[in-house]
Amino acid sequence: MARVFPELFASNRVRPVDGYPAMLLECLRASAPEGVAEPTVVVLTPGAHNSAYFEHSFLARQMGVQLVHGSDLVCRGNTVFMRSTSREQRVDVVYRRIDDEFLDPVQFRSDSMVGCPGLLNAARAGTVTIANAVGNGVADDKLVCTYVPAMTSYYLGEEPILPNVPTYRLSEPDQLEHALGRLEHLVLKPVDGSGGKGLVFGNQASDEQLDTATSAIRANPRAWIAQELVQLSTSPTQVGGRLCPRHVDLRPFALHDGSKVWVSPGGLTRVALEEGSLVVNSSRGGGSKDTWVLSTEWAPKPGPRRAPGPDCSLDCLPTWVPRPSSRRSSISNNSSRRVLVGRPHAEPDRRVPVLGGPLRGAGRGHRAHPGCSCPPSPGGPKCRRGARG
Repeated sequence: MARVFPELFASNRVRPVDGYPAMLLECLRASAPEGVAEPTVVVLTPGAHNSAYFEHSFLARQMGVQLVHGSDLVCRGNTVFMRSTSREQRVDVVYRRIDDEFLDPVQFRSDSMVGCPGLLNAARAGTVTIANAVGNGVADDKLVCTYVPAMTSYYLGEEPILPNVPTYRLSEPDQLEHALGRLEHLVLKPVDGSGGKGLVFGNQASDEQLDTATSAIRANPRAWIAQELVQLSTSPTQVGGRLCPRHVDLRPFALHDGSKVWVSPGGLTRVALEEGSLVVNSSRGGGSKDTWVLSTEWAPKPGPRRAPGPDCSLDCLPTWVPRPSSRRSSISNNSSRRVLVGRPHAEPDRRVPVLGGPLRGAGRGHRAHPGCSCPPSPGGPKCRRGARG
């Protein structure tokens, strides 16, 4: 998109999101055990067969850290080391992309083949940091969400800017009877569910489905919540060669380094590709759109569009310009379209990169060579053609 329509980024002043991996690395390094001046960070992945493996490898590459499997790590004397062809290297921070129960076969599932034995003991000893911490999934319990406004008021002394969707704790008898009396207006969700599984939309469910849900709720009220039905916004989406309205929601990304919170100036807009559906999860057939946050900061008008030099490497492009392999299934189903989000206030701390041509304002510096349309950048690495002479 940035290469084909560079003027969109300049005229709309789209804020870049290429700083996310660097901020993530900064937060991970800040979480290292006390006394470690230059922490070694690794990304722990369950392997190439995981649906998010592309994300794991992309983040590791962008952060400049090692992508490891459980078999690449060894814990000895409550210290974690990373195996290599030359020697073992101590690991200080493990950014794990593995569920708790598979993380350490000594402490959790003994049949796990993707974890590192002894990792949890090392974390207890304080020699390694696991991010995010084991047990943080309690925040995914949907019942916990009902207490967020009270927690915000108690711990921060503030009131939430955005109110919660009205949610009923079915473990409380009065709320249980109130919810069961108007199921056709509610959405029923298992508190430990994920990926859109187990949802019951009262306005779409049959009488038989509602009876089954009622029996399950009465048998174990703590396992369910009920929420008022919220009609999601719609966005134009290309479906079968036509633009059709489809329901969307927004997932922002925030990082915390222990002292401050940084919110990425962009996000992921999830799309329910099935007509009339409110389930936007990718595991249930949903798609995605990039979300652009606009800055009110001044930017010069773009110059005329021009094609890149014949031998110019993709490394000449800014890191936020999409590469051929940087998008996944959302492109194949033609659902990857952009959503623009306006910014009411200027952001003076970040200059918006402006593309006057496909290679202008490149984020990775290099020296120009004949036939390359990229601008020079003193001290930067040469382009591939320049390296060849």
